[in-house]
Amino acid sequence: MISLGIESSAYVIGIGIIDEKGKILADQRAIFKPEKGKGLIPRESAEFHSKQAPILLKNALKEAKLTLKEIDLISFTQGMGIPNNLRVAATLARYLSLKYKKPLIGVNHAIAHIEIGRLLTKLKDPVVLYLSGGNTQVIVYEEKRYRIYGETQDIPVGNAFDVLARELGYEMPGGPKIEELAKKGKWIDFPYVVKGMDVSFSGILTYSLNLIKKGYRKEDIAYSFQETVFSMLVEVTERALAQSNKKEVLVVGGVAANKRLKQMIEIMTKERSAKYAIVPMKYASDNGVMIAWTGLLEYKCRKKGIPISKSKIKPKWRVEEVEICWLD
Repeated sequence: MISLGIESSAYVIGIGIIDEKGKILADQRAIFKPEKGKGLIPRESAEFHSKQAPILLKNALKEAKLTLKEIDLISFTQGMGIPNNLRVAATLARYLSLKYKKPLIGVNHAIAHIEIGRLLTKLKDPVVLYLSGGNTQVIVYEEKRYRIYGETQDIPVGNAFDVLARELGYEMPGGPKIEELAKKGKWIDFPYVVKGMDVSFSGILTYSLNLIKKGYRKEDIAYSFQETVFSMLVEVTERALAQSNKKEVLVVGGVAANKRLKQMIEIMTKERSAKYAIVPMKYASDNGVMIAWTGLLEYKCRKKGIPISKSKIKPKWRVEEVEICWLD
């Protein structure tokens, strides 16, 4: 069985193809890059995705050496994400499903990050630290659902990195720029905001922006910001490990590519005699493969797709709302 997946929730428009053994047959992507000094404008990013989608589809089929008739199901990001962008994947998926009479599978974006991480790292039942431009959550699988043990109370960590980088004069995405600057920085005292299992980044970001206005070295701001927010995230992840009695930690989402975060997670898990894995860098950011794979898992256990009438986008679709039928 072969699944084609379409991802378009934020910056990335991606089309991936994968088979039921987990062999990646195609992975095509294009990234919307706002003008310098600007954030993501939904109308502009959706237009970019719409133009790129047919090109990526053609290239993905060519890479996989397949035709659409040989694809068994069509998977797409149904939520969560930016509404304008989500509609691009949903519209293309509906068209392909109807034209070629293929089952249609709506995929939860967060669960797709988790499942591609589990596939590629071979972890079985981890505490998941999900970090991206749109999400910051500590997730644990229990009783047929991925449960959120803790999350940001305001802005996601990836968004905080992007805003800080933009204010420092760099283009999006901001995470890699902050990571590079931090290597040359020195410590400045920063606020540290952990509330039980939840975290908060808006105050830390405001504090950082005020330091920029005061003329502090950008390297020192980047270093202190990164050390602080990662320490907060490692703290709540360690607490989730203790509460859930799990023995594995999986880090997924675009921020998972940060090498300093990897070092801190490695130290923490070693002290707790737990295993850890970071999703491979190539699949840390949004991609169509993760949607194709999760759609395949969903279809194999439910034996059916969704009707067009149930394919409406769900911009705020939370991970715990989905019953997981492919585990246990």
